[in-house]
Amino acid sequence: MFNLKFLSNLKIFFVLILSIVVINLADVRQNCAQTTRVSAKGFAVHSQDGHFHKHEFTRHAVGDHDIQVEILYAGICHSDLHAAWNEQSNFGIHSRYPMVPGHEIAGRVTKVGKSVTKFNVGDFAGVGCMVNACRKCNSCSVGKEQFCEKGAVFTYNSKDQYHENEITMGGYSDTIIVSEYFAIKIPSNAVISKVAPLLCAGITTWSPIKFSNVKSGDRVGVAGFGGLGHMAVQYLVDLKTEVTVFDVNDTKRDAAKRMGVKRYVNVRNPQEMEGLNNTMDFIITTIPVDYDPLLYVRMLKMGGEMAVVGLPPNSNINISKLPLGNANRKIYGSLIGGIKETQEMLDYSVSNNIYPEIELIKAETSEIDKAYQKISAGEVPFRYVIDMSTLR
Repeated sequence: MFNLKFLSNLKIFFVLILSIVVINLADVRQNCAQTTRVSAKGFAVHSQDGHFHKHEFTRHAVGDHDIQVEILYAGICHSDLHAAWNEQSNFGIHSRYPMVPGHEIAGRVTKVGKSVTKFNVGDFAGVGCMVNACRKCNSCSVGKEQFCEKGAVFTYNSKDQYHENEITMGGYSDTIIVSEYFAIKIPSNAVISKVAPLLCAGITTWSPIKFSNVKSGDRVGVAGFGGLGHMAVQYLVDLKTEVTVFDVNDTKRDAAKRMGVKRYVNVRNPQEMEGLNNTMDFIITTIPVDYDPLLYVRMLKMGGEMAVVGLPPNSNINISKLPLGNANRKIYGSLIGGIKETQEMLDYSVSNNIYPEIELIKAETSEIDKAYQKISAGEVPFRYVIDMSTLR
């Protein structure tokens, strides 16, 4: 009897030991999974010649507060060209190669860290122009993480001080890892193929419109009718303002009318420019090349405001040289928007069926190269979006 009882207890003891070993092994596997870098593939430029090549690389591991996103669509922004072609040195931004551009990202969550509460696997998620910031400074505390006093980490070509100073790689790829805080929830009823450009073009125009308290009945102008400009038009029309669009040719006149603008002005036609001075409450300039800002400042009413969101490469524009005769008119720059504001923009856009007009292209080097050339030549109507599901 004693021997049987002893053997029974010994069996229980070994079962307990084995259980502990299994649990510890599971913990080891979990910890290994959290520290293992994630393989990724996509498209990179390796020099300022701007030609794309297939590129394999790794991203940092999925941390406790991170999500992993399968990238479904990646928008092409004009600033991607400036970065890829090393055209931002005047602004102190130097290109690092190899570079995977792309800060307009829409996809599906495939993995969540153990402390994530904002997302579940299978949710749609978006990533915009930044992926990290200190979240403690004055700028971060008021929801302006893009102006983080310790330096925001942008989605590509940026040193990530929170991940051993590795250089961030963008959305022209199959997957991305990001803190849940910096990911945007995409409503399940969104037109997912059109969401990506909202994460840059949408918020870049939405933010100054809100900042300037533009309201129904205001007379407003949109200078430049491209990827940014056509988003500004849609928000301003939705606010029931009287919108005038300014561009350098007539190719988009019909599209502007279709979107509800009051007037379309070809700035190279002197007759169309007559009678516009001192008529505008608000103007947003989205022009990505050098231009004369005084042309638009003169159109502002006394007390009117002009938001500058276009980023010409190696620009010679100098606002400080504006003559004193333009006093009592406000000119300011605007840079994307904070995370809370971006979420508000996306929710509003989806609820009101406001989306960019896009042309989908395949995830191929030749297609991306061709898109860049057309954007540079001004031959694309509004926004190219890469269908990353076609990546092979």
